[in-house]
Amino acid sequence: MLKLNNSIRPTSAPRAGKGKSDISIVPAKALDFGGMIRRRRRELDLTQEEVALRIKTSTPYVGHLESGKRHPSDKIVARLAEVLGLDNRELFFLANPRAQALLATEPERAEGSAWEQFRKNDQLRRVHNVSNDELNMLSQVSLLGEIRSSRDLIYILNTVRHVVGK
Repeated sequence: MLKLNNSIRPTSAPRAGKGKSDISIVPAKALDFGGMIRRRRRELDLTQEEVALRIKTSTPYVGHLESGKRHPSDKIVARLAEVLGLDNRELFFLANPRAQALLATEPERAEGSAWEQFRKNDQLRRVHNVSNDELNMLSQVSLLGEIRSSRDLIYILNTVRHVVGK
């Protein structure tokens, strides 16, 4: 099972703060997605307007993200991670806490696993236009942990497609 670290670590984003720490270690359980964005923005001494310009969105939208009134798209999460110097993967899981629940602690070993059912279901793969490359990617995902249903695999596939712009 993938496990979130108890901190969000910055990547190599440029510092904009005045003598503030380069490293932001914040317990994940202490802040939600909006709180994390607000705290990191303030550590970098950025305004909501500056963040909005850098992620190519509006200032009110950044405020809504920080207050939890809006849910960010995957593109916005990636842009925020880059601009604020946060780990993209961990920020994604903060924004999408249910996504981590799709991965279980032990891999499925039975022949009747959801992955095996999905792999063998030609009709389902045809309906969702699953390419051979996507099937290979999903086989790797299935190694990360238990997939409970074919629907979980379709969710993962559509999320990946969205991120890569398909």
